[in-house]
Amino acid sequence: MLKNSKGQQKTEYVRDYVVFDLETTGTSCYKDRVVEISALKVVDGQIVDEFSTLVNPECPIPFYASQVNGITDDMVENAPLFTDALKEFLEFAGDMILVGHNIHSFDLKFIYRDCEEYFGEIPDNDYIDTLKMARMCLPELRHHTLSDLASYYGISTEGAHRALNDCRMNQAVYEKMGEILTEKLKSVRRCPKCGNVLKRRNGKYGEFWGCAGYPGCTYTENA
Repeated sequence: MLKNSKGQQKTEYVRDYVVFDLETTGTSCYKDRVVEISALKVVDGQIVDEFSTLVNPECPIPFYASQVNGITDDMVENAPLFTDALKEFLEFAGDMILVGHNIHSFDLKFIYRDCEEYFGEIPDNDYIDTLKMARMCLPELRHHTLSDLASYYGISTEGAHRALNDCRMNQAVYEKMGEILTEKLKSVRRCPKCGNVLKRRNGKYGEFWGCAGYPGCTYTENA
């Protein structure tokens, strides 16, 4: 749903969600553009629908970007513009929780930027970043890229760096990590305001419990 504020980042396992991924012309959310967006709708842990489209970025795709994702200018020449593709994605996702790998620092920045530009508002969906989740669930791993996680769980990485394939990988990885996280969270404290995890922190006046959803949720209590 489009509103004036962002949703909260959560660290938990949910059964119903939309996992999504973008491919872009580069890594800068200030100057680069989206060339592909894909998503899977998951209900009760099972994929029930999918959405995927190439996007015409209205600019040449740099060679180095094509080397990574395999998407070329010829492939996107007749693809829809992102204003149309983004609208379809938002309708597909509805108000479901969004899941993705490194979406807090990357994908959502493109979504917020272009929603603001095209529609004057941004989606307020809560979201779960599986990169943050992986660092919590699998601290023993040296690297936590999506391909690393897929390999760890024996999930095929064929077709990596195309959005829909990455969504499929990410959905399988999220379900696997969900088993670990569910066990870990049985003994953790929850924020009474938003339900997110409470984390022990150090502040100016000593230790305290703060919501992991900060800055979206500012709940604190004394340690």
